[in-house]
Amino acid sequence: MTTNDKRPHEMAISEAELSSMTRELDTMHNDSFSGVKKSLEDFSANLSHLATGKATARRSFLLGAGGLAVVGGVAACSSSGGGSNSASSTSSSPTGSSSATSPYTGDLKVVALAAALENLAVAAYGMALTAAGKGTYGTVPKAIGTFVTVAMSQHKQHAAAWNGVLTKAGLKAVTTPALTITTSEVAKLTAAKTIPEVAMVALGLEQAATETYTFATANVTDAGGIMTAATIQPVEAMHAAILSFVLGQYPVPDSFIGITGAVGPAALTV
Repeated sequence: MTTNDKRPHEMAISEAELSSMTRELDTMHNDSFSGVKKSLEDFSANLSHLATGKATARRSFLLGAGGLAVVGGVAACSSSGGGSNSASSTSSSPTGSSSATSPYTGDLKVVALAAALENLAVAAYGMALTAAGKGTYGTVPKAIGTFVTVAMSQHKQHAAAWNGVLTKAGLKAVTTPALTITTSEVAKLTAAKTIPEVAMVALGLEQAATETYTFATANVTDAGGIMTAATIQPVEAMHAAILSFVLGQYPVPDSFIGITGAVGPAALTV
């Protein structure tokens, strides 16, 4: 007896359900992004401190920032099958890592990493929209297009916010997905011919982003940078949760978000 293991060509939830989730996502992002901007202003105010490499009062900040509990205790969503296609499966490799002469060091290297990862998500969703417009995936439900457009817009805003820190520090903005994983992720997306296949690639990227922001909260010394990563992280987790629903891989709450799938600074190629 043979088993048909081909992935279905339709999403596993209704358009109405996806539209409702997308509206909730947009509300969540809009409500939190003003806080991101404020945190980044605080981060930018400490740029002279960052240049010296001295640590801020991280411990006192953590003790006083009740909102940071979203990092450790958020009901993060993970799916039972998404991890195998994770974008970060090769991220731990130092091959192709940025050179020792990179202008991005310390906290600012993590900022550059975040910008590059956001750029990769923007590029991936943009490729998906272009392919959909050419009929590559057949008939695409309107709700899918709306979700992709909303998620892509949010990633653009995150990239611009991080790049604002870099330019205020006198460094070049990271405007490309300058990462060692970019080529393999683009190849996966190019090979995708159905909505579920595209969703699998996007899910891997969103899971990697979620864990990378978790990594950032433990590897950035500046209070503003920590809070920025902590505020953006739940948005990325919600992107992943929605994609899991689209795939029928119903997400389950995780008490803690891990970092095994994070994209580390060694993946930055600038």
